[in-house]
Amino acid sequence: MSAPLIALEHVTLGYDGRPVLVDVSLTVDPGEFTALLGPNGAGKTTLLRGMLGLLPVGAGRIAYGFDRGVHPPGYVPQKESLDPIFPLTALDVVLMGAYARLPPLARLQRRHRRLAADCLAQVGLSDAANQPFWSLSGGQKQRVLIARALAAEPVVLLLDEPTAGIDAGAETTIMALIARLNRERGLTVLLVSHNIRLVRSLVHTAVWVADGRVTKGETEAILAAT
Repeated sequence: MSAPLIALEHVTLGYDGRPVLVDVSLTVDPGEFTALLGPNGAGKTTLLRGMLGLLPVGAGRIAYGFDRGVHPPGYVPQKESLDPIFPLTALDVVLMGAYARLPPLARLQRRHRRLAADCLAQVGLSDAANQPFWSLSGGQKQRVLIARALAAEPVVLLLDEPTAGIDAGAETTIMALIARLNRERGLTVLLVSHNIRLVRSLVHTAVWVADGRVTKGETEAILAAT
C-alpha cells in the first residue's frame, strides 16, 4: 500500500490564535479524488490552506509523502483578480506556475514555455494563449488557473471552489476536466465545493467539515450521515 501524500495528525488550524478546526486527523492517498464539503464558514478553505502550508499549524503536524520543493502542490484559488493594467496573456499566467519549481531569480527555459503551452492545450485553451487574461470569461479564467497549477508539475492538485460564480455549462466543463486529470493522469485531487449534486457522482471520497471537526469516508456514506 502506498504511503499517504498528505497526513494530518491531530492538527489544529485557525487564524490569529483562534482555532477553526481542532484535532484533525486524516490522510490523502495517491490517486484520490476527494471533495471537502460542509456548511458555509465551517472551515473547508482553512483545511485546504493548511494542507498547502499557507497556514501555520497550531497543534499537531502535517507530513508530506513527496518533496514539495521538487513537486510543489498545484493550487487553484476560487478566483484570481489580476489587474488589467498589467498586460498578461493567458500564456503569461500559466507560466507563473513554472516559477514554482525554480530557484529565486532563475529564468524560464524553452522547455517551460513548451510545458505551459501543453498545459493550456490540456484545458482546451490553446487558441486563447495570446489573449489578455482579463478579457476571458469566468470559466476560461478558471481553466487558465488550472493550467497554471499543472505547470508546476504537481503530484496533488488542490482547488478552492473552482466553479464558483460561473455559469452551469462552464461548471460542468471544468468538473469534467478535473475528473479527466484524475482518471487519465492519476493526479490526486482535493477540491472545496458547495455543489454536492455536481461532485457526488465524480469524487471517490468526501471530507465533511462542520463544527470544528472533519470526517472522511466514501462519498455516499458521508452524505447519508450529514
